[in-house]
Amino acid sequence: MTYNAVLCGCGAMAKGWLRAVRDTPHIKDAIEIVGLVDLDRATAEALATEFNLLQAVIGTDLEVVLAETKPDILLDVVIPNARHSVVRAGLAHGCHVLSEKPMATSMEEAQDLRRAASAAGRIHAVVQNRRFIAGVRRMRRLVESGAIGEVTGIHSDFFLGPHFGGFREEMENVLLLDMAIHTFDAARFVSGKAPLSVYCVETNPAGSWYAHGAAANAIFRFSDDVVFTYRGSWCAEGERTSWESAWRIVGSKGMLTWDGEDTFRAAVAGNEPGLLPGFTSIDVPAPARDEETHGHASVIADFLDAISTGREPETVNHDNIKSLAMVLGAIESAKSGQSVDISA
Repeated sequence: MTYNAVLCGCGAMAKGWLRAVRDTPHIKDAIEIVGLVDLDRATAEALATEFNLLQAVIGTDLEVVLAETKPDILLDVVIPNARHSVVRAGLAHGCHVLSEKPMATSMEEAQDLRRAASAAGRIHAVVQNRRFIAGVRRMRRLVESGAIGEVTGIHSDFFLGPHFGGFREEMENVLLLDMAIHTFDAARFVSGKAPLSVYCVETNPAGSWYAHGAAANAIFRFSDDVVFTYRGSWCAEGERTSWESAWRIVGSKGMLTWDGEDTFRAAVAGNEPGLLPGFTSIDVPAPARDEETHGHASVIADFLDAISTGREPETVNHDNIKSLAMVLGAIESAKSGQSVDISA
């Protein structure tokens, strides 16, 4: 069937969502964009023109557009500080809601959205598009295979220097709140472990063009004595890492590394005599299901399938809140200078 959808928040991020809808045949057939909402009407009108959505109702008041169009789905692409009220409005109008990340700006807001979705009998899920890429799925598949034994440590590096302009350069905790959640969510997904505590140091290095928190170093304790470390900066000029981070996963039998782009290396212990026994390289298998590797398109497809079948989507709010708890715990630790327990 075809679901009518309103998209709220028509800035640059919305284009990735609409390209996924337009360019993926089974999604294009399943979603009809009937409304576009933005505080700046001209921004919504420009998006409608660019994506040939000229029949969509355009407005600056979400409540008015929802009442007029009566959609099945709300696509929430607003800035984080507006998310709670936007999701609340969509649920109140009977919509299933798919949100940009982060799910909320506080655990209180996130828990409120969980309760609201449950009370409305509607799905609220989050676009964690970077767990729906081939590299992350390959890491998870190798870990699940047991080839490197029990996971004991996960380590990721993220060093880039993007000059976004706009709201990001004015945000507090910009790296942790706006970007690190992708890496945190992937670490939780790949390991299959629950986050228990975090110690984090957050800085805004010399030369930063951000207002606050462009760099962070965090140590997480996961269940089963697994440690996850994150080193990141959004004002790191020079040779960069991938947007997907550079990864090392240590297991009881071997290790897996991924540069975040095309290079995977995995090996188990060798049998050479002496201090170091060497290693034996092993293959890193392709993702089990190609349909789970297309970023935004895969998230949206999973969301639509959940609506039609009644199952929960992979990034449903009560699971994604655990990744948000990692972010907010890291921010709290950075402020207090103390280790912080994580619960969600």
